[in-house]
Amino acid sequence: MATEHQLKQDIVRICGMLHRKNYLAATDGNVSVRLGDRLLITPSGVHKGYMEADQVLTVDLEGRVLEGEGRPTSEIRMHLLAYELRPDVGAVVHAHLPYATSCTLAGISLLEPILPEVVITLGGIPTAPYATPGTAEVPEAIRDFLREYDAILLSRHGAMTVGLDVMDAYNKMEKLEHTARVVLAARLQGQLPPLPAAEVEKLRRLGAEYKRGG
Repeated sequence: MATEHQLKQDIVRICGMLHRKNYLAATDGNVSVRLGDRLLITPSGVHKGYMEADQVLTVDLEGRVLEGEGRPTSEIRMHLLAYELRPDVGAVVHAHLPYATSCTLAGISLLEPILPEVVITLGGIPTAPYATPGTAEVPEAIRDFLREYDAILLSRHGAMTVGLDVMDAYNKMEKLEHTARVVLAARLQGQLPPLPAAEVEKLRRLGAEYKRGG
């Protein structure tokens, strides 16, 4: 089992990857990892691309700071909700993806089954209605989606992914942004036909096997 220090280093590494991919800018975005009855989470007001492991905060499951200096991310409520609703979730990533956010501005849904790998690994990518960032409106907007989906677009506010660990959550974020790029490029040529229902069902069965490690 990874130590607290190793998990903090993992968070810093993922934040660096998000920054290099242009998935967040400056102090945007936040990442957390569950460690028993505590969470390790990024602080507010810190540039995630240049963060150090000792800046990662330790909080309890109510969001109270146990270790570290500063305040946890203003989006801590969405992290806490994910861990409350999903015992299987070990990490949460929130980033301001340029292409995915563009989809929400243009009213383009990523929930339609267009790409087979998305159906297999994510099931689908819904868009939560707009909620004022940093407020209690955000967890309420995503509550119903979180029960079923691991990747959620946040209208005008990037995306949120959950995973077994922080790398798993990051991988889903990368796949989400890649999907948005493909869909936006294809939409320049017109409407996109979804996969046939029979194929979607086959892909969902493959996805169930994938999650079981089959």
